[in-house]
This record gives sequence, structure tokens and C-alpha cells, in this order.
Amino acid sequence: MISPDNVELSLRQMSLGADTGSNGSGSGSDSEDSKILKWNLPLKELYRMACSFYKEKSGKAVHLSYEDNLKLIAFTQQAAHGPLDPAKAPPVGMFDVIGKDRRIAWQHLGTITKLQAMEGFIDLLDRLCPLFRPTVEAIKKDREEKLRQAQAEEAHRREQLEQEKEKLVELKRIEDERNREEMQRRQLQDALNQQTYHQFKDYAEKQFPGNPEQQAVLIRQLQNEHYHQYMQQLQAQVASNYSQLKANGDVETGLDGNGIGQLDQTVSAKEGSQLEYKEQCDSDEESGEYAVINPANMWTKPDIKLFKQEVTSGKGDGVIRVGHGDTVTVRVPTHEGGSCLFWEFATDNYDIGFGVYFEWGKPATTEVSVHISESDEDDDTLEDDDVVCADDLECGGQGQHKQYSNGSGGASGTLANTNPISIIVPIYRRECQTEVYAGSHSYPGEGTYLLKFDNSYSLWRSKTLYYKVFYTR
Repeated sequence: MISPDNVELSLRQMSLGADTGSNGSGSGSDSEDSKILKWNLPLKELYRMACSFYKEKSGKAVHLSYEDNLKLIAFTQQAAHGPLDPAKAPPVGMFDVIGKDRRIAWQHLGTITKLQAMEGFIDLLDRLCPLFRPTVEAIKKDREEKLRQAQAEEAHRREQLEQEKEKLVELKRIEDERNREEMQRRQLQDALNQQTYHQFKDYAEKQFPGNPEQQAVLIRQLQNEHYHQYMQQLQAQVASNYSQLKANGDVETGLDGNGIGQLDQTVSAKEGSQLEYKEQCDSDEESGEYAVINPANMWTKPDIKLFKQEVTSGKGDGVIRVGHGDTVTVRVPTHEGGSCLFWEFATDNYDIGFGVYFEWGKPATTEVSVHISESDEDDDTLEDDDVVCADDLECGGQGQHKQYSNGSGGASGTLANTNPISIIVPIYRRECQTEVYAGSHSYPGEGTYLLKFDNSYSLWRSKTLYYKVFYTR
């Protein structure tokens, strides 16, 4: 039998021979040899796996006879150095029996090539050790699984990169859209500020005389409030136009359920015309319809207590008791020396409906007058769409109101006229018991403003109204 020392020496030489055989050829032959497959693996790679398996398992999981070990070692010598050349081989010692047996086994391989010797080693090891092929298959599966995981990770990484790229594109689109909307908003607000600056400046000078800083703060607040009011009115107008088109069956595709799809086009059109959103009123006196003119500027003030004290002390136009079911109309004629009307009002404990109309035509008088109409007297002037339901007697919805009647009588006299009337601010309920409601409107021409305070929806509660009206140049 072969000694342990000689076995270890043979294994080291075999390993060295395997490494030499894999690296000793030229680069051209390596590339060609790499195409030779065995068990769906490159032959040289499979040979290295076989040598490693033999080195690790010999004497442990693999127990071979002396003759089988000689054959395997001979294959490794042939794969490393080629056929044995006795003239070039170093001499073997007289007492080296194992060395002589290895020379004989190597010489028996004849002139087979290095690749044939590798294949012979693999086949012999497979025949002698049944565990070798399953080990190779397990290594193959492990490599395939690692390759599959690497490919999956690469695909996942590419997918993440694509998603991040799409997210960046979407973020850029959103940012561009926000910038565009912000630019449009600033252009629109600048145009509105230019139109209302002098009106707000006159108002601020009256509120804070001799205090430019407070005046500037108030002007900015009024301009911001006016912008938001304008956008709300514009959106409501678009929604109303859409509802009317829908009722007439003239709605085309491209609008959403609220008609907001027209909003950008409407704003753009108004910007393109420098926000000249004046419309000619209906000059046909027989039509009896309300014409649409410039929207009013509306805002609120928190100092309601101070406002009530000023009005009560005589610095305002007065205090009116609006009875339950009544509507009070304050008629304010345009003044030849003025260009803009301002109003402010508040109530004690409950809200009240408020709206502003404009009656075209030269006023018969320049005096401000107050007219009170009771709901019983105006029942015959209500249209079908203006009927107040029972649920709205004390807390009715906004927008249900009593229109001004040209033929109704009031406590101060008859208001009959044939002049056309335009709606500036539709009547709806205001929470004026918590803050002061204020507004302004530039004169559209000669006529009379109708400030309507509507308490017709309330059957039991009377309201105490505090109000001020004045004009500026």
C-alpha cells in the first residue's frame, strides 16, 4: 500500500499538474479548448472541479485502491505534461517503488492528448466515486441560481432606474405646470391690482389717515381678497355657463362635471385682452333681463365691535331693524364727482342675505334712500326657481333669494321703473354677525346701486343691520 506521506505528495503534485495544465497552453488554444464541453460544462473547468473533489475527499468520503490512485495520478501527469518522455524525465531512485509504479502507469497512457487525459480522469473518478456527479450537479444548480438571482437583481435595478427616471420626468412636469400656473396667477393678480389700486388707496386713506404703513398693509390685504373673490366668481360663472349649456343640450365633450375645464381658457382669454372683462349691458328695455357687468371687490374686516360703535355714534349711515320676512333695499345713486362706490355692513347675532344690483339710467335724485318690502307683497313677483322651501326658513341654502321687483311697493314708496337692471353681486347669506363685510364697485355708468339686505327666509327673527356707504373719486 502507498504511504500517507507519498499520498499527500502525489496529491500536491496532482494539484500542481492541474494548474499547470490549465495555464500552460497558449492563449489561442485556451480559447478553443474553452469551447469543449462535458456535462454541459467547459472541460477544463470540470477537470479542475474533479481534481479539487479528489483532493478534498480522498481518504474521507472516497476510499480508492492503490491501483486506482496510480491511474488517476497518471491522468493528472499526462494532462499537465503530456506523454511521458523517458529521456527528459528525471531518474527514479533505486528504492522509490511508488515513483517507479507511477512512471509505469503514466507510460501506459501512451500518446493521448492533455484534453483526453483530463476527460479520462473525469470518467474514471465518476466511475469510482458515485458522489462526484451529484456534487457537480449541485455546483451547477448553485451557479445557475446565483446567475438567475443576479439577472433578477439586474432587472430589478433597471426597473427601479426606469421608475426613478419616470418619477423625475413627472416631477419636472408637475413643477413646470406649477410654475406656469404661478406665472398666470401673478399676471392675473398684477392686472387686477393695477385696476383696483386707486380705489383701494382711497379707501385705505380714509381708514388710516396719515399712516402710510397701515395703508400699504390694508391695500395688500384688499388686493389679495379681491383676487380670491374674482377667481371664485369666475369659477362660478364657468360652472353656471356649463349648466346652462347642459340644460340646452349644447355641451360638447372635453368638459368635466363642474365645467372647470373652461376655467384655464377663460382666464387665458381674459389675460390676452388685458383682463377687460366688461360686458355691455342689455340695452333692450323690453327684455327685462339682468346684464352682466364688472364683478365687485369683496373683503371682510375683523373689528366688528369698533365698526358698530362708529355707526351707532353717527359716523356711519345708520342702523336699520330688518323685520322677519322683509327685504331692505338701500338705493345709492351714482355721484357726478365719484367713480367708485364702497359699502360696509354687519349684524348683531344672525346672518343676513346680501346682494348688489345696478339700475341703469340717470337718477332722479342724488339722495340715498332706504326701502323696505315685505315678503307678502312680493310673492307675486317670485319666479318658480326662486321659491324658498320650508327647510330654508331659518337656515336655508345660499343662492335662494327674492329678486328685486320693479313693481313692488315699499314702506318708503313705490319703486316702479322701466330701467334695465344688472346683477353685480347675487344675493346669498353672509355671516356678517362675526365680521364686517365690505366691498367696492367702479361706476359702470349713470344709474342707481341697489344694496339689498334680504331677511325673507326668516319667519321669526328680525335682524339689526349696521351699514355705511360712500363714494370715492
